[in-house]
Amino acid sequence: MSAFDVVKIARKTSRPSALEFINFIFDDFIEFHGDRSFRDDKAIVGGIAVLNEIPCTVIGIQKGHTIEENIERNFGAVHPEGYRKALRLMKQAEKFKRPVINFINTSGAFCGIGAEERGQGEAIAKNLFEMSILRVPTISIIIGEGGSGGALALAVTDKVWILKNSIYSILSPEGFASILWKDSSKSAEAAEIMRITSKDLLELGIVDDIIDEVEGGAQNDFEYTANSLKQKLLKELSELKTKNIDELVEMRYNRFRKFGEFSE
Repeated sequence: MSAFDVVKIARKTSRPSALEFINFIFDDFIEFHGDRSFRDDKAIVGGIAVLNEIPCTVIGIQKGHTIEENIERNFGAVHPEGYRKALRLMKQAEKFKRPVINFINTSGAFCGIGAEERGQGEAIAKNLFEMSILRVPTISIIIGEGGSGGALALAVTDKVWILKNSIYSILSPEGFASILWKDSSKSAEAAEIMRITSKDLLELGIVDDIIDEVEGGAQNDFEYTANSLKQKLLKELSELKTKNIDELVEMRYNRFRKFGEFSE
């Protein structure tokens, strides 16, 4: 497939959502709401759950399968209060020593006037900072689109994984083409140049592993992908929990610091 073929699969409305993965992989999920400041952002779901007797904090960026669901979830475009809700849950996980597992699927953070007035940039930046020093094991999985800072705000973690037919990029191919060539119709060419597919991202060291999907996408055999992810989570959490927490935070810092070194 071309890179833009992967983009189209990643954007499918039939693609499994964060809540579907959470409810399949974990037991006894209890959802928490609100950021204790403004309101509850339904583009972010999160709470506590159990993975084979391991208490976890799970957080996801939620899209819908229908137009009504997507309107309710704001098409997965998170407001600042959503990121603050996520951070509240992560800090709670730190207090109770629960690992944090994030599911990411967004084309980007919401860029409306209200979101900017309520501090969208600050909310994302604070998540990046706080996640970098969070004193519990953390894992993020990109399950669809991983768009810009809206995705990165939940992806400063010990391990970053991606489903085979997902993407992760600084902006959309359409936005890239509009900036570079002033022509959004060249988005397919932009997708190739941007190196946003799982294979490219693994080669670049942006992600740590790829979760397999059947041909055409995880929606064609959800249980296969979800079971693969569950087994990998169990194995990875067992390994991360054996590490000294200071060592874990240092490894996380070094993992993301190397990207700054590449750009210097």
